[in-house]
Amino acid sequence: MTRPQNAETVVETIFALFDRSGGDHYGEAVTQREHALQTAHHARAAAEPDALVAAALLHDIGHLLQKQGQDAADRGIDAVHERIGAAWLAQGFGSDVTEPVRLHVEAKRYLAAREPGYADALSPASRQSLALQGGPMSEAEAEAFAAMPHFEPAVRLRRYDELAKVEGVTLAPLTAYRDLLLRLAAPG
Repeated sequence: MTRPQNAETVVETIFALFDRSGGDHYGEAVTQREHALQTAHHARAAAEPDALVAAALLHDIGHLLQKQGQDAADRGIDAVHERIGAAWLAQGFGSDVTEPVRLHVEAKRYLAAREPGYADALSPASRQSLALQGGPMSEAEAEAFAAMPHFEPAVRLRRYDELAKVEGVTLAPLTAYRDLLLRLAAPG
C-alpha cells in the first residue's frame, strides 16, 4: 500500500483493511475484527493510555496486510505479521502504538519462558504459532527483551491479546475507535 497522506487517510485505510479481511479467522474461533475489538476493549477497560488501546486494536493488522493466507501457520510459515503491521503502521502512528505491535510476538515468547504454565494455557493456534516464532526465549533473550523501552506495554498488550478469543461477545464496533485513531495518527 502507498503511504497515507493524512490522519483521515490512515484511518480510512485501516477501516478498508478490516472491511476486506476482518472476517478472516487465522486459526482462532473469532474473526480478526472480533479479536481486535476484544483486545482493544480489554486495554480500554484496564484504563490503558490511548496509544496502547490503539495498539491493541491494531496489533494483528499485519495479518490483514500479508499475503500468506489464513492457513500460513498450518503450512509451517511464520508470516511475521507483527513486523509487517508495525512497519505499515509507522506510516501514520508513533512508537507508542507501533512498538507494542512489533513486540507482541516477542512478549509471547518472553512470557512462555518466564511464566510457568503460560504456554500450556495458550490457544492451540497460539501454541502452533509460538513454535514457528522461535518458541520460548532463552534466558539471554528474555533479559534483553525485558530491558527494551516498550517491554511493559508489549507484555500488557500480549495479555489482552490472549483474553480476546471469546466467541459471541458483543462489543462496540470498529467505528467507536475512529476518533481515538484520528487523534493518534500523524500526517504522512
